[in-house]
Amino acid sequence: MSKVSWKAVRPLRHRDYRLLWTGLAVALLGSGLWLVALAWQVIELGGGPVQLSVVTTAYSIGLLVCVLFGGIAADRLSQRSVIVVADSVRGVVLLGLAALALVGLLEIWHLATAAVLVGAGEAFLIPAYTALVPRLLPPEELLAANGLEGTLRPLAQQATGPVIGGLVIAAISPGVAILVAGLTYLFSAACVLAMNLRHEPASPEVQDGAGTPADEAAPTGVRAMAADLREGWSYVRRTRWLLASLLFGTFFVLFILGPLEVLLPFAIRDQLGGDAREFGLVMAAFGIGGAVGALLISSRALPRRYLTVMTLMWGVGSVPVVVLGFAQDLWLMMAGAAIAGAAGSAGMVIWGTLLQRRVPDHLRGRISSLDFFVSLLLMPVSMALAGPAGALFGVSAVFIAAGVGPALVSFAAVWFGRMRSDEIAHPLDQEDEGAEKLITAEA
Repeated sequence: MSKVSWKAVRPLRHRDYRLLWTGLAVALLGSGLWLVALAWQVIELGGGPVQLSVVTTAYSIGLLVCVLFGGIAADRLSQRSVIVVADSVRGVVLLGLAALALVGLLEIWHLATAAVLVGAGEAFLIPAYTALVPRLLPPEELLAANGLEGTLRPLAQQATGPVIGGLVIAAISPGVAILVAGLTYLFSAACVLAMNLRHEPASPEVQDGAGTPADEAAPTGVRAMAADLREGWSYVRRTRWLLASLLFGTFFVLFILGPLEVLLPFAIRDQLGGDAREFGLVMAAFGIGGAVGALLISSRALPRRYLTVMTLMWGVGSVPVVVLGFAQDLWLMMAGAAIAGAAGSAGMVIWGTLLQRRVPDHLRGRISSLDFFVSLLLMPVSMALAGPAGALFGVSAVFIAAGVGPALVSFAAVWFGRMRSDEIAHPLDQEDEGAEKLITAEA
């Protein structure tokens, strides 16, 4: 095995991380399967686009409402326990749905209620996962771990999971597909339970180190949650690179998401004369490009100019999206999608590594949840604006804005965040260079 490929998979030599990653892989397959099963179950119940929109919106509501509380839980509670409970809730909910479907009692409101709970479970799981990984691996292996996740997520959730779901639905029924999805979440919970995790450190209130009992003046209940949120926001405000990155993320979502989700099918229909098959191929190109980008960036040392590289990968890497508004050939549209997907995913690998290496341990869950919250905040706005903007200015013009806008904002983010001076003052590549020397010596 070459030095590069060995570095990319090195985190899997650690038993606890291998169990966590295996559980994640199976759960992501289940998530992809669930999304397909959900759509076809709505159709089987006689629902249309409005009903499906209601159910998917319910999922988004569960995610958005609970994500900040998920960050607090990740910082205050056992991260392993949070993951186990989140996966178990998602699994049990889907098993209940499957039972209703298989006996013919399922209704649309059941799906909407379940979608809220599944979204809430994911809102608690993601911050806990982000906060737990640095406890399982040495710092120099975090980039590779995020690369493994960045490679796995599009392949499992966007490609393999939906394919399996389609086969199960075609061969049997959506209810059985939902049943399989529920079992994948329970399998993930079992993997996390099997970890031999060392005792988790107490919350920062317990570790105050000042000789004062932590519970003397510490707020409780709602006051405690409000204090935790204020502490997280305060850290973001005084950490320039982090604030700039989160602000850039809101603009990125606003520019990109709506055109891809709302206008791309019409671009494929009008420019290529294509249908769902071509749409699926273009989206697959996004996913495959993302997997390749994550694998490549994680196979090397963290870039010395890691903040600048990350931000420009997101910003300048979005420029190929312009191609989607003009391409007359499927291969060209797929190429633009693949390049944009690779750049975006590579940037996400660096971002995940920074959250794990530069954010203090006791804040990591909350900052991860704030990142997720900010990313979700303008998602419905972007989707709501994309359609009217396409009708008013034309689909091509909207894709120009979607490609060029993030690039311009990325340069502003680098300047506002003082990223070039910050990354010089806080180098993170020393451990990676040491790891490369160790790998070379071992070889």
